Amino acid sequence: MKLAGKKAVVTGGAAGIGRSIALALANEGADVAIADLQTEKANAVAREIESKGRCSLVLTCDVGDSAQVDKMMADAFEGLGGLHILVNNAAIISQDSFWEITDDVWHKIIRNNLSSVFFCSRAAARLMIKQQQGGRIINMSSIHATLSEPNAGPYTAAKGGVEAFSRTMATELAPYKILVNCIAPGATYSELTTPMYTESVKKALFMRVPLKEIAQPEWIAAGVVFVASDDARYMTGQVLTLDGGYVMDGSLPGAEYWTK
Repeated sequence: MKLAGKKAVVTGGAAGIGRSIALALANEGADVAIADLQTEKANAVAREIESKGRCSLVLTCDVGDSAQVDKMMADAFEGLGGLHILVNNAAIISQDSFWEITDDVWHKIIRNNLSSVFFCSRAAARLMIKQQQGGRIINMSSIHATLSEPNAGPYTAAKGGVEAFSRTMATELAPYKILVNCIAPGATYSELTTPMYTESVKKALFMRVPLKEIAQPEWIAAGVVFVASDDARYMTGQVLTLDGGYVMDGSLPGAEYWTK
């Protein structure tokens, strides 16, 4: 197993991509703490992890509150017996044009999507540096850090910030062998997004995505396992994009480029 003996914290690990990440880390031998406000769902994931013979903790935490984060990370370190992997997965999204967004909504999105990455990474880095065993900080970004997503201005701003901040963290933490990377998923099925993928949306997506599939959350989790493992020992400050080719493809769907 690629992560045998490792101790991990996954924020937002109770559902969706976060749940799949927590289970994938456990499948590879890691003990996993789930930091989430959805306690009942988090407990269910913890039971699945324990059924695999791994240890698991459920830590109720608002990751936008630095005091709660510091306590959560200290509890995870003590409860798991160390800390080697942090996955900053928790996030929320808005659905309004930017000129219609209130100050409160803006601050809420930035707090939960960007400030949370700072709070959690700061707390984890302090513990990892003290532990002197290196580590991994993995930040969940999105293709929409690069690709516009209308009516999601604060979200795209936060994800762009996550990627820029990750490069700074990677540089500063390199002397301690703590690697910092981002995962940028494209369209992915989850409890939250599945109702969005109507037949018309899927048709439009498949015209745009070269692999003509919407990802399963397990496919994204596999990328997290890769960057958490020694397979990625020489990779830091990078963004691993898992989007079926969506962002890289500049072709015009359905267009014929050359006349016969």
